[in-house]
Amino acid sequence: MWTLPDILSVICRAFSFVLLLQAAGTALFIAAFGRRATDSLAGIRSFGCLSAIGALLFVVAHYILEPARMAGDMSGVLDPAMQALALQSPTAEAFGTRLLGLVVIALGLRLARPIVGVVGACLAALAFTLVGHTVVSPHRALLAPLLLVHLLIAAFWIGSLGSLYIASIREAPAVSARLTAAFSAMAIWLVPCIFLAGVSMTALLVPGLRVFLQPYGELLLAKTTLFALLLGLAALNRWKLGPRLATDSRAVDGFRRTVAIEYVLVCSVLTVTAVMTMFYSPEAA
Repeated sequence: MWTLPDILSVICRAFSFVLLLQAAGTALFIAAFGRRATDSLAGIRSFGCLSAIGALLFVVAHYILEPARMAGDMSGVLDPAMQALALQSPTAEAFGTRLLGLVVIALGLRLARPIVGVVGACLAALAFTLVGHTVVSPHRALLAPLLLVHLLIAAFWIGSLGSLYIASIREAPAVSARLTAAFSAMAIWLVPCIFLAGVSMTALLVPGLRVFLQPYGELLLAKTTLFALLLGLAALNRWKLGPRLATDSRAVDGFRRTVAIEYVLVCSVLTVTAVMTMFYSPEAA
């Protein structure tokens, strides 16, 4: 049975995942394609900064709720013993690294220093390798780099969705089409790596097929299904809508709708991930 702290904590965790990867991905998108953007670059930077600030707030809220989860009720938030226990846990190191990464991302975007934003994105992603199932696994040496690659590519994809949506509004059709084509040319090689890294991590973490009859495995299958839908929409943008942006005004509306649906699916994937990683374990299944 989930307690109130559990429910609030998983909500904060899901929002922090979305906003953190969005901020990191925006920094990566600008580093890769910022020179190709003209009228939309300022808006994309603002979008990334706001995402980083939002992520900071939800990361802090999630961390504050950890003592409440340990105590089983909200009184744990004000319990010095529970707070001290949280500060001594591995979560504290991940929390600090995550906050540092978000601050560096925000500074890089604010000061228009792409390399600073990239460093922040790497720090924010690195924080995920300091806590969780991959840390306690005997295969940690393999899992940590796989998770890092998985997260950085996922962040790049998520940040690019928002950036391309802004570009489709603020840029001339020809510029928006070139940005979309440049992203698609890179994504066609990178995005499948998310799946390959995910499969590799699953093979290392999951002890057997019986896991898929338990909550952890069921959520993992749900996550995989949502990801397959995402790939289908990405292919639609890559082969049909993207190439028509410069010549067909109707394609622009279709492109924006598809990007918005992709974003909703991404949020769903990350929400499933938040629930799966917080409450369930492949070892316990």
